[in-house]
Amino acid sequence: MPPCYRLDLFYLLYNFETKTVGVGDDVTLTCPRDASWYSTQLFWLRLVSGDLPEVLGGTFSFEYDDVHKTPRITAKQKPGTFVMIIDKAKVGDTGLYFCVKQERINMTVLKGTFLQIKGPEPSITSVVQDISQDPVHPGDLMTLQCSVLSESENNTCPGKHRVFWFRAGSDENHPSVIYTHGNRPGGCEESPEAHSPQKCVYSFSKTVNSSDASTYFCAVAACGEILFGNGTKIDIKVYSAVVFTMRKDNRGAVKDAKVAQRKRMCAAVKDFGLN
Repeated sequence: MPPCYRLDLFYLLYNFETKTVGVGDDVTLTCPRDASWYSTQLFWLRLVSGDLPEVLGGTFSFEYDDVHKTPRITAKQKPGTFVMIIDKAKVGDTGLYFCVKQERINMTVLKGTFLQIKGPEPSITSVVQDISQDPVHPGDLMTLQCSVLSESENNTCPGKHRVFWFRAGSDENHPSVIYTHGNRPGGCEESPEAHSPQKCVYSFSKTVNSSDASTYFCAVAACGEILFGNGTKIDIKVYSAVVFTMRKDNRGAVKDAKVAQRKRMCAAVKDFGLN
């Protein structure tokens, strides 16, 4: 039977901190270590949303020269402490970090840190689409537009943004990419007024058929983030023809046929919006 451990979180209430650093910075987290602790081990654990806890390194309470090292993370002893160092932090390093003391079957959280890695801020302020357009017919040329507003003077993100066009799936949960502008610039206009946003307009054109009715979204990727437009709903108007069939029958049947014919004519008028 595996050993059962008891985790003491009371100490954590007084030893929890929040730390924010930028992408590419080196991070050092420190945990107290007392050589007088008897038969004690120390561990650094990381908990990232959606993943199981990960052991990043361990040591003993007494002086111990071993260093636990991965390509970017180092866990080692320093005088009176047990430190963990992250080289060149990435956005994916954001998470909860715990220093845990294990003494026989008891585990105590000595230090807790919520580490947030902050990347460059995207300059994009909004992505705007027309919510709906007039119905189009099969064979018509459909043109959708996506306006991207950004503050050029606040742009701390290197490189250009990329624009994608998505078509919503039949269940509205599985959209598919139908076009991308890549890194090519759209029609961008920079306002001459101070502190005014820059506006870039991206267009997508397609000759439609009856199966193209859907909601279309543009998405802008910048600084590791994706911003979606509000979507444009496209309705496809299909012309319909009414076929009348006359046949020889008795008077009652002819009368019924005339009534049915009038109903079909009314329906046809309604279909063409002429009523």
